[in-house]
Amino acid sequence: MMTLDDIRICVVGLGYVGLPLARLFATRYPTVGFDTDSRRVAMLNEGHDSTLEVDDELLQSALRDHGMRCTDRLDDVADCNIYVVTVPTPVDANNRPDLQPLLAASGMVGSVLCKGNLVIYESTVYPGVTEEVCVPALEAASQLHFNSDFFVGYSPERVNPGDKLHRVENICKVTSGSTPETATLVDSLYGSVLTQGTHKAPSIRVAEASKIIENSQRDVNIAFMNELAKIFNAMGIDTGDVLAAAATKWNFIPMKPGLVGGHCISVDPYYLIAQAQVYGVLPRVMSNARRLNDGMGAYVANRLVKLMNLKGVRVKDARILILGFAFKENCPDIRNSKVADIYHTLREYTPHITVCDPWVDADEVRAACGIEVVGSLPDDASFDALMLAVAHRQFASVDVRRLAPEPAVVYDVKGLLPREWVDERL
Repeated sequence: MMTLDDIRICVVGLGYVGLPLARLFATRYPTVGFDTDSRRVAMLNEGHDSTLEVDDELLQSALRDHGMRCTDRLDDVADCNIYVVTVPTPVDANNRPDLQPLLAASGMVGSVLCKGNLVIYESTVYPGVTEEVCVPALEAASQLHFNSDFFVGYSPERVNPGDKLHRVENICKVTSGSTPETATLVDSLYGSVLTQGTHKAPSIRVAEASKIIENSQRDVNIAFMNELAKIFNAMGIDTGDVLAAAATKWNFIPMKPGLVGGHCISVDPYYLIAQAQVYGVLPRVMSNARRLNDGMGAYVANRLVKLMNLKGVRVKDARILILGFAFKENCPDIRNSKVADIYHTLREYTPHITVCDPWVDADEVRAACGIEVVGSLPDDASFDALMLAVAHRQFASVDVRRLAPEPAVVYDVKGLLPREWVDERL
């Protein structure tokens, strides 16, 4: 088994998870970042991260001072002995796990795998994927034997896009390995670059399960808040006021209703739901939470329409402004944004919808969703209805009543705007 002094790392997949991890590993070990997107690789080698997860100064320091490099050529990573796989694990159109990116990455790694090498997976999966799906792909591509010629580990990612406080270097990481010696090596590797230490799980399956329930728990809790919001909206009670009152109890768990998008909470529970059914278990709570949260975009859009009708504002051909498109505040990530659901629901009534988001890439939104997004609004813009969908910091100072003067309807999904300007909050 190799020692920490022998390590040469390749991080496979340079997105929201892989790039921060590669940058961190590069502070201590020879590190190469690999990605099949040549445009992404070129941009990173120029010292800019379009996801904004790694500041340009930090990235440039990793390239300049620590020798990190990024490549789209497998030949450039053939001399590495640890491969860390951080590719996405999406779902298909029927919300079934799509393991193709993981299988493709395993095949590529397997093609350069050598005896004694270690492959660590960080992608979120259901228990069993690493050893039952990824390992056979590695064996097939490498013609090597698992746990004698090569070894695997699993250390689930805990990236929170846009979060500048909980960075990979200062969170606790769960680690695991396919043999006791491998588990110790994986744990030592991560422990050598993390400030908050590690938790060594007793098996890879336990580590896989731990990750998937982190996001499933959040999904269920938010679903409960969303259900409460629906109930209290029907009763004419402000949900935010109810939660503020309840939060005065010492053991109340403070959470808020909202749109659940992104690549973690809105996707990962489907992996456990699918695998639970294989074992004959119907996960009713998780399934209902997913169904409820997936419907919140259409729900808030229909609430806006109802409020417009009640206020006498003509809905057909109305001019509507949606503030925000990213799946969460202060980040450019548009993956699974539920704002798209809001837009498409409102499009049934009017084509005059303006979506404004200063954080996202308009070309990316157009290509992914077919929706036009503007980065700023003209001073003379005026709308019949306005929905604040994402709490970007730029929107906190927007005079929404200038943009949507009475009797226009203002709906605040995030509770960001002054109460007196808003017709309803989620």
